[in-house]
Amino acid sequence: MELSRYFATYGSDINLVVHAAAQPSHDWAAKYPHTDFAVNAKCTFILLEATLKFSPRACFVFTSTNKVYGDNPNSLPLVEFETRWEIESRHPYYEHGIDENLSTDQTKHSLFGVSKLAADAVVQEYGRYFGMNTACFRGGCMTGPGHSGAMMHGFLAKCALTGARYTIFGYQGKQVRDNMHSLDLISMFWEYCRAPRPGEVYNAGGVRLSNCSVREAISLCESRTGKKMDLVYTENNRIGDHIWYISDTRKFQSHYPGWKQIYDLSRIIDENLESMSARL
Repeated sequence: MELSRYFATYGSDINLVVHAAAQPSHDWAAKYPHTDFAVNAKCTFILLEATLKFSPRACFVFTSTNKVYGDNPNSLPLVEFETRWEIESRHPYYEHGIDENLSTDQTKHSLFGVSKLAADAVVQEYGRYFGMNTACFRGGCMTGPGHSGAMMHGFLAKCALTGARYTIFGYQGKQVRDNMHSLDLISMFWEYCRAPRPGEVYNAGGVRLSNCSVREAISLCESRTGKKMDLVYTENNRIGDHIWYISDTRKFQSHYPGWKQIYDLSRIIDENLESMSARL
C-alpha cells in the first residue's frame, strides 16, 4: 500500500499525523454507506496501523465530530425563543456547553455519525491499548476563510454574496451551533502535540464565545452585505441533526492552560465574507 510506503520511508522522522480526511455529509452517507464507512472508519484504522508500525512515538490527531453523541443533545431541556433554541438556564450545560461525558450510546447518529464514532473509538483504543499519543477532537462547525462553500457545508456566506438560494432544514431555522475558526483548532493540535496524552478525547468548538442559530447567522450576513437572502424553508430536518449544541472545552483548557480561543463569531463571519468575496 502506498500509504505504508510513505511511513516506511520516513519512519521515526514523522512526529505528527493530523488525520482530517473524511466524508462529512449526513445525506451523502445515507446514499453511499459502504463508501462512507470505508473512508471514515476503515481508512482511520489503516492510518493508525501505519503509524503504530513505523512511527509509534508520533502524535496522532484525529478530527472527530460532535455527531458521535448522536441526537442525545436533543433530549436536553430546551427552550424556544424568537430566533433560537436555548438550553434551560438552570441546566449544568447552560454556562459552558456540552462536555465529553455525554453518552454516545442509545441514540440516532446518522450513518455518517456512526462511521465517525467507529473511527473515534478505534483512535482512543490505539492510545489506551498500545500507548500511542492519540487524541480525538470532537468538533462541531469548523470554519475559516478557506471554507469551500459546498451545498451542505459553509454555504451561507456564498449564498449571502451571490444571491443563490439557501435552504433552511427544519427547526424553524432556530437550531444553534457554536462556530470555531480553523486557527483556534490548529492551535489546540499544537498544544496537544507539545505534551501529548495517550487516548484522550476533547470537545472542540466556539463555546459561548462564538455561537448562533441559523436565523441569527442569516441576519448577520444580511446586515453585513446589505442584501436580503433568497431563502427557502423545509420542515424536514437532517436525520440526527442537533437542535442545540455548544461545546464545553474546559477539559482541554485544564490540560493545556496555555491555549486560548481568539476568534469570536463577529470576526469569523467578517473574515469568511471577505475571503469568499475575494474568491468570487
